[in-house]
Amino acid sequence: MSGAGSPTLNVDGTGLTVAIVAGQWHAEISAGLLAGARRVLEASGATIVEYAAPGSFELPVVSKAALENGADAVVALGVIIRGGTPHFEFVSSAATDGLTRVALDTGKPVGFGVLTLENEQQGLDRAGLPGSKEDKGAEAAEAALATAQALRIIRA
Repeated sequence: MSGAGSPTLNVDGTGLTVAIVAGQWHAEISAGLLAGARRVLEASGATIVEYAAPGSFELPVVSKAALENGADAVVALGVIIRGGTPHFEFVSSAATDGLTRVALDTGKPVGFGVLTLENEQQGLDRAGLPGSKEDKGAEAAEAALATAQALRIIRA
């Protein structure tokens, strides 16, 4: 699995407001990602706000709005499963490039929890559900918090 070698991050969200922005496609996988992100953020002491985006393509604009309106960091969650058309590449690229741009334009962390998958089973394996091998929602939340901590140190 791709999670091999992932770091152990000590994350403290005290004093941070973190927005979870979650796409609505593939409900079971999305629910697992959301639960993992919530669990990490709650344990960190961060204040959590949640916003729904219709899908992964819309994650950047909703994430940017959340950051511009007071969130210190965003955890962006989405599920994109390859089909038989180029749509997968367009949406994956737009979500990835857009979220990168949001982070750079705002100077605030965006935890990337967008799964780009060949099939539904890969998503189930990564969603943090019972029997899953990985918890990408939790990992995205940890990354957002760890980046926020790093930025606090740099900007102090």
